[in-house]
Amino acid sequence: MELSVVVSTLNDREQLLSSLDALAERTPSTTEIIVVNGPSSDGTTGVVRQRGDVDVLVEISERNTNVSRNVGFETASSDVVAFLDGGYVIDQGWYDAIENAMKASADIVTGPVSGLVDSESRQPRTIVGQTVTPFDCDNVAFDSTVLEALDGFDEYLSVDGSRDCAHRVSALGFDVTWNGEMATRYDVETDGGRPEPDWGAMYRSLAYRLAKNYGPRPTVLGRIGGSAIRDGISAIRTIISGETTPTGWLGDGLSVTKNLASGFADGVRARYADRSMRRNPNGVSVRHDRAVQVYDRRESE
Repeated sequence: MELSVVVSTLNDREQLLSSLDALAERTPSTTEIIVVNGPSSDGTTGVVRQRGDVDVLVEISERNTNVSRNVGFETASSDVVAFLDGGYVIDQGWYDAIENAMKASADIVTGPVSGLVDSESRQPRTIVGQTVTPFDCDNVAFDSTVLEALDGFDEYLSVDGSRDCAHRVSALGFDVTWNGEMATRYDVETDGGRPEPDWGAMYRSLAYRLAKNYGPRPTVLGRIGGSAIRDGISAIRTIISGETTPTGWLGDGLSVTKNLASGFADGVRARYADRSMRRNPNGVSVRHDRAVQVYDRRESE
């Protein structure tokens, strides 16, 4: 198996170094390592360029993981392409899990991200008669022909690109293989805090991907509305408990409403912009100006 690993990073230099150390130790020397950076301001470029185990460093200017993944896919030269968040460290069995799955003709293989993926989150779901198996694009490997069929990732989305990809994978008839040995973990201690969710971006993504993949049908509207009602009730409970204020709840509600409307409209337009089953009017083939700077060691070999 020829494997390219695309590592996306943004201002997490120390975590990235741990991630690259593990890749160097736990994958064959023939593995192609591609780091897509940016736009970082913590000295990532310098430390990555000093490493002899990184084949390509690509600098981008957009804070969008789907842009980062598409750049990596464009750069990769192997028949299997894995995507890894620069904050995660692979376990010992990670490479073998990918190799065994691909030998068994898997289309896509994924595994656990420590603390983030559980058995419930990866259960297949039926949406408008279509069975969708969720997976996390921060730890996943594709047969490159699958990525070509998908035209990569949809760059309209700034969050939840993995979920959109899962919908499109299902529509094209590809299978997702789960392997518990393909595990990653977060290797740096945290203070236990979590960033506040960007409800506007989350609901813009939800409305966009459902409208794009399934059209403006009542079941789609019902699913979006049901999700908004559940989250609204949950937010009311945080007001009662004193965790948030009525003003904050109202602000979030207005942001959700605005982004739902714009995301839904954009999703409908995207559906008709790409009428094929891949549903990706913002994919790899659409543009070629993502990279600001490329440092490619392969050119000198």
